[in-house]
Amino acid sequence: MEKDFGITGFVENENYQWENVGEGVKRKILGYDKDLMLVLVEFDKGAVGYAHKHPHKQISYIVKGSFEVEIEGQKKVLKAGDVFFVQPNLNHSVVALEDSALIDVFNPYREDFIKQ
Repeated sequence: MEKDFGITGFVENENYQWENVGEGVKRKILGYDKDLMLVLVEFDKGAVGYAHKHPHKQISYIVKGSFEVEIEGQKKVLKAGDVFFVQPNLNHSVVALEDSALIDVFNPYREDFIKQ
């Protein structure tokens, strides 16, 4: 039996539920298949996306607010409209400097994000 890899077609944000994933951090998975996943993540001011790494490529677009982003020990403050790219297995983290949001895109999809 083939695994259901999410949706095809149109995504209406209001039809998807937030998932709390840490203090002051919530996410919505808005679409995925085996090769690609798009996730909206909102952070309260001061919330932290703690240092971690994974075998996926990741590109993140900052929708609103600003973050201190760290990738493999290099820190940079980024704001709405900026992007950061993380190659597989690199340590990375973010700290929201104000109420902020970003869109993460992963390749392949983050199987660990999908509830079984």
